[in-house]
Amino acid sequence: MIKPIAMRDVFLRKIHSSMEQDSSIFFISADFGSPVLDDIRADYPDRFVNVGIAEQNLINVTAGLALEGFKVFAYAIAPFITMRCFEQLRVNLALLSEVREINVNLIGVGAGYSYVVSGPTHQCYEDITLIRSLPNFKIFSPSDHVSTEGVFAQCINDKGPKYLRLDAQVLPTLRDSASKSLIDNGFELLQDYGSDGIIVATGYMVHTALKVVSDLREKGIFFSVIDLINLTDFSFDKLNSILKDIPFIFSLEEGFQGRGGLDSILRNCLSDAELNNKFYGIGVKPEYSFDLGTRQELHEKVGIGERIVTNRILSILGQ
Repeated sequence: MIKPIAMRDVFLRKIHSSMEQDSSIFFISADFGSPVLDDIRADYPDRFVNVGIAEQNLINVTAGLALEGFKVFAYAIAPFITMRCFEQLRVNLALLSEVREINVNLIGVGAGYSYVVSGPTHQCYEDITLIRSLPNFKIFSPSDHVSTEGVFAQCINDKGPKYLRLDAQVLPTLRDSASKSLIDNGFELLQDYGSDGIIVATGYMVHTALKVVSDLREKGIFFSVIDLINLTDFSFDKLNSILKDIPFIFSLEEGFQGRGGLDSILRNCLSDAELNNKFYGIGVKPEYSFDLGTRQELHEKVGIGERIVTNRILSILGQ
C-alpha cells in the first residue's frame, strides 16, 4: 500500500492544481489553515477569501459566488460547517439549488471523533443526519486519502451542493487507487471473507470493521466489509445484489445510533428492495460524553470500538 497522507492535504492539492487550469474555481475558508492552503492563498489571492470564524457568512459568500458561475470550495471544521450555519445550508444552498444551477463543495474536516482531545463541541456525530435531511445535497464520506482523491472529479464536475466529510487524522490506506467501480457505484467490497454476514461502514469506521471481521475470522465466522463512500447516490441495485443473500447485515458508524445516519440509509435500502435480512445498526450511544482518552478508548465507551462490536456481533449470532 502507498504511504498514507492526510485526507484534507490530498484534496487541497487537487484543488490547487486545478485552479491553474480552471479560473472558475474559488476557495473560501473559515479561518482554518494547512500548509497546502498557504499555497492556494499565495498563488491565487484573487480567488481565495478567508471570512474568519464566521461559518454563516462562509455559506452566504459561497452561495453568492456560485450564483455568479464559480465552482466554490468552502472549508471549515466539520461540526461548524454543518451545524452552526444550518439555516444557510437549507435556504442558500439546498433550496436555492432547486431553482438555480450551482456548484458548491463543503469540505468538513473532523468527522466523528477526529478531534478526540477537543471534546463534544468539536466532535461530529450528527452531520450525516443533518445533511441527509436537505434535498439536493450529496454526501461523500471517504475512508482514506486515496478514496478522497477519487471523489474530486465528481465534486468539481457535478452540479449541486455537496458535503465532503473528512477525517482529521492520517488514516491507513485501504487501496492503491480509487477504482472506477468505487466511483461509479459509490461503494466497494473491501474484504470478502465469506457470506456469514457483512458490515457496511463509512469513513473511519471502515478500518474498525476490517479489524472486527479479522477477529471474527479467527473464531471461524466469515464476514465481508463494504466501504460506503457516496452516502446519497450509491448504486442501489448493485448494493442490494450483494446484500440480498447475506443472512446478517450490520451498519457501523461514528455517529449517533438510530438518529437518521448510516443505519437509516441501510434500513431504507433493504426496505425499498423488500429484503428480509436480519439487520442491526451499530453506532454511538445517543448521548454526549465528556470523557477523555484515545479514539479507540472513547469508541469502546460509546459502543463502537473493535472489542465491543466484535462481542455484540458474536452475541447476536449466538456465539
